[in-house]
Amino acid sequence: MKTVTILGATGSVGTSTLDLVEREPDRFRVRALTANCDVANLAAAAIRTKAEIAVVADESCLPELRTALAGTGTQAAGGRQAICDAAAGADWTMGAIVGCAGLEPVMAAIGHGGTVVIANKEPLVSAGEVILAAAAASGATLLPADSEHNAIHQCFDFARPERVRRIILTASGGPFRDWSLERMADVTVEQAVAHPNWSMGAKISVDSATMMNKGLELIEAARLFPVDNDRIEVVMHRQSVIHSMVDYVDGSMLAQLGPSDMRVPIAHTLAWPDRMATPMEPLDLVKIGRLDFEACDPVRFPALALARAALEAGGARPAILNAANEVAVAAFLARRIGFLEIAAIVADTLERYDPQAPATVESVLAVDAEARRIADEQVRGRSTGRTGGRVEVHA
Repeated sequence: MKTVTILGATGSVGTSTLDLVEREPDRFRVRALTANCDVANLAAAAIRTKAEIAVVADESCLPELRTALAGTGTQAAGGRQAICDAAAGADWTMGAIVGCAGLEPVMAAIGHGGTVVIANKEPLVSAGEVILAAAAASGATLLPADSEHNAIHQCFDFARPERVRRIILTASGGPFRDWSLERMADVTVEQAVAHPNWSMGAKISVDSATMMNKGLELIEAARLFPVDNDRIEVVMHRQSVIHSMVDYVDGSMLAQLGPSDMRVPIAHTLAWPDRMATPMEPLDLVKIGRLDFEACDPVRFPALALARAALEAGGARPAILNAANEVAVAAFLARRIGFLEIAAIVADTLERYDPQAPATVESVLAVDAEARRIADEQVRGRSTGRTGGRVEVHA
């Protein structure tokens, strides 16, 4: 029986993982579940799965969690260190804590070895080289749960990577793929979180709307797969049926198709290198009817160019990009800035801050903290609803 830990168990990826695990109780045993402060859902999941330990990151929520779990046999814990302690010890660990807050727990899981599944892009974006070095040292297996990177993983010939000509990431385009730049200046929070194809959390939904999500995926793909940066491309694919493609030197192109449901890539990582059944219906290709592809508009979606420039520059640039974006998205969700200002704040932060490349988790977190401070200054200096003008990208 495989032991399982889910970091971020109450989010969309965590609940999808729980759904699959609970369908096969003879195959998986839950070691640890974590959440920020969603005590009700965390405790309910821990009780259902008979988890060994449940942890809240916010220690002020620990008394409530202890009360909810009293007499159940599940241990309750709280705080950042408790999250990291819980992360180390399972055969299979899902890293689904949103943002750079997931970096230290993921590193703890990697240090233990076993299989670590990366669902949140931010750790690999901000600390890719540090994470890959840690995995090599511990012998941990890293698997991507992002639908795009999981698709590439299924299609990529790791034995002959030199035979890969291109990696092609597909992007739905989000809810504003047909909107003019002028109309996008008045985007509301409610419009930005209403993704046309996927059911996701607020932060990742906004990232999809700005296409920063695809920019972060571009950087993540460069970390995970041994191809040159300029051979990773992004194409808009509205139906979100093809999740990504691998193009080979002989002209063959392999694509992974599936429904727009995170349980499909999660199941692949849970059972890997085997397969497991999911409750998903087979794709009805006749009903789908057609698959469309378009180029991404760099004027309306400057986040893609910002991410590619950060990837090419390397060093601390991806960590700064990610930190500034997290601050800007949080400000937009709090209705403090306009939608188009998200990319503008990221660009301004990259212009103002250019430290040396971080070599340790501690230095990554220091870069992250300073970039957040600078980005927050940019937020405070702007008025809500202002478009911020066109973003210029400098490599």
